[in-house]
Amino acid sequence: MLETDLPTPALVVDLDAFDHNRSVMSEAWPGTRLRPHVKAFKSTALARRLAEAGHVAFCCATIREMEGMAAAGLGEDLLLANEVLDTHRLGALVEAGARITVAVDSDETIAAAVAGGVGEVLIDVCVGLPRCGCPPQEAGRLGDQARTAGLAVRGVMGYEGHVVGLEDRDDREAKVAISMEILTKAHGDVGGEIVSGGGTGTWDSNRWITELQAGSYLLMDTAYAALGMPFRPALSVLGTVISVNRPGGWAVADVGLKALGMDHGNPSLAEPQGAKVWFCSDEHLTFSVAREATPVQVGDGVRVVPAHVDPTVAYHERMSVVQGGKVVDTWPVDLRNW
Repeated sequence: MLETDLPTPALVVDLDAFDHNRSVMSEAWPGTRLRPHVKAFKSTALARRLAEAGHVAFCCATIREMEGMAAAGLGEDLLLANEVLDTHRLGALVEAGARITVAVDSDETIAAAVAGGVGEVLIDVCVGLPRCGCPPQEAGRLGDQARTAGLAVRGVMGYEGHVVGLEDRDDREAKVAISMEILTKAHGDVGGEIVSGGGTGTWDSNRWITELQAGSYLLMDTAYAALGMPFRPALSVLGTVISVNRPGGWAVADVGLKALGMDHGNPSLAEPQGAKVWFCSDEHLTFSVAREATPVQVGDGVRVVPAHVDPTVAYHERMSVVQGGKVVDTWPVDLRNW
């Protein structure tokens, strides 16, 4: 099948770009030094390609992702890099033979890990992003409490999410150093072999962690593309022009809010060249075309590049893998929901 034969909107992955991105990251962070973040792609078929390249440790954001990875035989070392209070589903994975670690940042989440039968934890430390993570001065006490409760404390994690998207590289590097100074000190208080953190935006500047939690680099989006990294855009949503208003100077494609993650702003149009997105609505993308561009016709194809890869993938049931204009594989997006 040709990619132009796909019913639209269709989520597609350029295999050559994907393989390039995987290779670049694997060279910099080989084996289990990279803990790919499943939330970015939510597909066990894609995860298996990473495991085949030696990346057998993964981190997840939801229990559903953990369950799906374990069921697919990818449970050698799974980290739920998120706090949860109902851990019984995770305990069931432990009983079935998967290695499960969960992030904890409070007395309550430690108690939840014990109650659910999860035996290994990382102490999650706030390093500047106002989200999950304990105050740094609490990390040592929580580590001691977890061990007293019978848990194995593998180390610490901290996500500099407020830093990863900063476009000025010097600013980004300086603020990574500040965040990692906090995490390093907390690790000294907690102990353990793991210092986990980072992301696609700090893949080459975070030199303090023992393992990198990155996932978006594989598929990329316009937000990360603005940082000038060596990763290529591999993900797009194919659409079809369904209406053209020539007097008004706009056209409409069938790729709207229900097919795109919009929290980082409007997507971009890779095709047709020169097109500018005006806005997205439920099922529609309205765009203009530069005067010098070829006139757009109803039935023409468009290629939409999302601003945020993670939620975009979660809207779709499958990714069609293309190479040279042909569909060569299909990767089910089988890790959605919670």
